[in-house]
Order: sequence, then C-alpha cells, then structure tokens
Amino acid sequence: MLDLGQLLTETRNPDTLDIDVLPTDGILLEISNEDLKVAEAVRQVLTKISSAVDRIVDALRAGGRLIYLGAGSSGRLGILDVSECSPTYGTPPDMVQGLIAGGTGAVFKAVEGSEDSQELAEEDLRSIDLKSCDIVVGIAASGRTPYAVGGLLYAKTLHSATIALTCSPDSEMERIADCSIAVLVGPEAIMGSTRMKAGTAQKMVLNMLSTATMIRMGKVYSNLMVDLKVTNKKLDERAKRIVCLATGVAREDAEHALTLSNGSVKIAITQLLAGVTNEEAVRLLEASDGFVSKAVALSKT
Repeated sequence: MLDLGQLLTETRNPDTLDIDVLPTDGILLEISNEDLKVAEAVRQVLTKISSAVDRIVDALRAGGRLIYLGAGSSGRLGILDVSECSPTYGTPPDMVQGLIAGGTGAVFKAVEGSEDSQELAEEDLRSIDLKSCDIVVGIAASGRTPYAVGGLLYAKTLHSATIALTCSPDSEMERIADCSIAVLVGPEAIMGSTRMKAGTAQKMVLNMLSTATMIRMGKVYSNLMVDLKVTNKKLDERAKRIVCLATGVAREDAEHALTLSNGSVKIAITQLLAGVTNEEAVRLLEASDGFVSKAVALSKT
C-alpha cells in the first residue's frame, strides 16, 4: 500500500483548515497566500535549474533532443512548454518533444492507470527512438510516479542524460536522475491534487529551462525573440515591431528588410545593424552560431 502521508505534496496544509467556511474573498486570499510561496521555492533551486539548462544546451548542440515525460498534470505542463518552442523560437518540430502517460488523448482526458506503468514509458521512448545524445526530463510532483520513474530508468540504460523535476525531497526520481530539481512548495491549499502550487512551480521551472536554453542557443537578441516563425497576422506584426525595436528603423524599413530576409527576423536585424546585404547577414550569423550580437560585432572587425 502506498503511504502518501510520507510525501510533502500529500500533507495537510495547516494554514487553510478553514477554507471551506470562508467567503469567496477569504478563499481567494488563502489560495493567493499559498501561491506567493512558489516563486521563493523556485528561487531556492536556481543553481539546480542552471545545471539542468547547461546539460540541455550541451545535448541540443550535440544534435540531441529535449524530451519531457510525465503523467497527468505534470505531463500536460511538459507538452504545453513543448508546444511553444517551435512557433516562438523557431525550433525544428522534433527538437523538443513531450510524452504523457496514456498518449495524446490523455492531454484532454485522464487515462486511468497509465501513470502506474514503468513499461509504458519505455515503450513511448522507444517509439521516438530515444538515443544517447538526447536528454530526458522526468516530471512528477511526488517524485515517485512509475511512468516518470520508468522513463528515467530506460533513458539511463541508453546513457541519455536525465533530469528529474519534482516537488518532493529525497525522491526515487532524484536518486535516478543525473540532475535533480526539487521545488519544495509545501502542502497544497487543498489536499488531494498537486495541480496548484506544485503545478505552478513545475510551469515556472519548465519556462526557465526552455527559455534559458533558447537564449543560450542564440535565439534571443537583447530581450527580443528573433527566431519566431511568422505564421499569422499577429506574429507578422510582432516580427515588424521586433525589428523596429532592435534597430530603431522606421516600420517601412523593417518591412523591406523582412522581405529581403524572407521573413527571418534574425537576418533582418543583422542586415540593418551591420549595414550589410542579406547574403552577408546570413554568412555572419553562420559564423557566429546564430547569435545576432556576435554577428554584428564580427561585421565590425
């Protein structure tokens, strides 16, 4: 029998014992007070997050892929982060992937029992042909979900790098993974689900992992996304605005540069800042590993 009482995420919160008898504003205040604890808990593990980002960058630069793996809310949060990487940072569709216990259908409706199978995680990782150059991030608030545990164990047999993202100390996943991020947010406002504080913490860490990785991969100039894909009117307008903000040119000059670069924000910015042709901007970026700042500096030498 599972002893859930031993898990930090399953303990009863002494600060919300009266939440069921409070008026609406009182309920919300207690929930908000608990949420305020999350950011500080994440701050406490920034060194661990930094180490994880370095490992992810190393894997991607070596031609590997970043694979998020989890069950239930944890799996859904991983897939949410994955879904944003390609449109906002222009990553190839297979570079960042998400796996959830029970398959795609489990994103919208719980597939009961799927999280209890270590073998299912192995099957899912085999289905995407996991390789030693890939890196797997297992996500589970409890740190003991069999699906996430099984994924990490299988990845280890292939010598793939592994990261555990949990909200429990001294967990089974922490003992397995090469790098462990345990965000200790404490008990939830409502005991019985980890979708609140633990889920918020996981979302914050996943944001940090992917965003810091993309910055390290040269997909940001200053604090502007420069590898976004223009796939709709909003993103078309955003691309023009980013070029204007990065270079200080008028809108019509930004539009012209984007036309020359076939819609590439990064190339358009490099053209304008370095004062070079589209072809030379491409060459400078290739020589600078895709970093706009380095490409512009190189043009001055």
